[in-house]
Amino acid sequence: MTTVVARMTLAALLVAPPVLAQTTDDPFSAPIVASEGVIQVNIAEFASIPDVDGQPARMMLLADEPGTRRLFVSDMRGLLYSVSYDGRSVTKYLDINAESWNMPVQSMGNERGFQSFAFHPQFNQAGARGFGKFYTYLDTTSMTPAPDFNTPGEKPTHDTVLLEWTAKNPGAPAYDGALPRELIRLRQPFANHNAGHLSFNPLAAPGGPDYGLLYMGVADGGSGGDPMRLAQNLGSAFGKIFRIDPLGSGSANGKYGIPSSNPFVNDGDAATLGEIYAYGVRNPQRFAWDSRNRNLFLADIGQNIVEEVSLVTLGANLGWNEWEGSYKFISRQEVSLANPRSDAKVTYPVVEYGQPDPLLQPSSAVTGVIVYRGTAIESLANLVIFGDNPSGEVFYFNADKLPQGGQASIRRILFTHNGSAKTLLEIIKEKNAAQGKPPATRADLRFGTGPNSQIFLLNKRDGTIRTIVP
Repeated sequence: MTTVVARMTLAALLVAPPVLAQTTDDPFSAPIVASEGVIQVNIAEFASIPDVDGQPARMMLLADEPGTRRLFVSDMRGLLYSVSYDGRSVTKYLDINAESWNMPVQSMGNERGFQSFAFHPQFNQAGARGFGKFYTYLDTTSMTPAPDFNTPGEKPTHDTVLLEWTAKNPGAPAYDGALPRELIRLRQPFANHNAGHLSFNPLAAPGGPDYGLLYMGVADGGSGGDPMRLAQNLGSAFGKIFRIDPLGSGSANGKYGIPSSNPFVNDGDAATLGEIYAYGVRNPQRFAWDSRNRNLFLADIGQNIVEEVSLVTLGANLGWNEWEGSYKFISRQEVSLANPRSDAKVTYPVVEYGQPDPLLQPSSAVTGVIVYRGTAIESLANLVIFGDNPSGEVFYFNADKLPQGGQASIRRILFTHNGSAKTLLEIIKEKNAAQGKPPATRADLRFGTGPNSQIFLLNKRDGTIRTIVP
């Protein structure tokens, strides 16, 4: 009898349908569509940022300061430049590395350095509390004083600090104020995933609840896979979006304020950080508001599999490291295909794409993001624009008909240059040839915005700021 049962079991196994794989390193069944729905726009050189020691400027952010009618652009090595609205004048405004500031910038590798900056909305308003004030977010080799936020790591690599500078004359060609005031110091457990983006909400009206509050991206601390599970820990600063009042004083160190409207201020847990606006992020490269409906979009770099653009709302959990995009995170090599987007408490991506996509090889990392509500570039009207950092690819999706994850709705933007359609990386390579330099292997793309919704494209490979033109 036992032999018969055994034979029947073996026969059943032989005819049973194969079990579908439940894990994968690429959850997307089809690649990004390369030729359908492509928008082609004109691009022009706008300004050039100087080399440093023979190497191109490592541009990270371009922002408008309307009160002084200047653009500002940063170099990761610690330099902040002002650029005239016509692009003809580029002036060094601040060198954070200067000995007088006592804050040497740690800019080794691709990810450390001068991360971001933001001008207070009252920067040019004499008599206002924010007059002359702007903020820089940077990695430094100086590891004193003690950090405000630490991790369990035994061998920290450096500190990331938020500094407040106060100019005497906001319109001066160079910074003319005193030493900066330190607001926040984070002790980094690893060399990567150090910081993120700084921004005041440009849609907040004076006297409104969000006016003068600084949004601050804090990456998960680095290594890979968030090994200390910091992003989901509401008692840790890492893997979060902070919202603080830089002119306040109610924080633990007394150097900034914590808005009472932040979601976890009164959660009843003394360990929870009141600074947190949203959590569960890995490497929050850039965020931006939609001027029409006030949506806040975030581009968050994934581990090895999924890149994502998500909506950020008050108290949102973006999922990392339990989720990578819409999929359960397992390891650096795998996500689960079982039950995607199944936790009702998690905010999943609006769009996402796979790192192994053939359009993006040999690597990928999301960057961006801009919501274009302008009229000068008609083909881009009402679109969310983002990019892939190393490949120089630029993508879009509809701002008014938001997708629910996946990459099916993602379409490309190409640039008319010398009579043909090109990616930004292809344009950079042509510029490198004209400069007599080796061709870049990656674009290191970033975006910036100027007056009248003007769109700028930055990179770290040829020192050139470009703009999209009608």
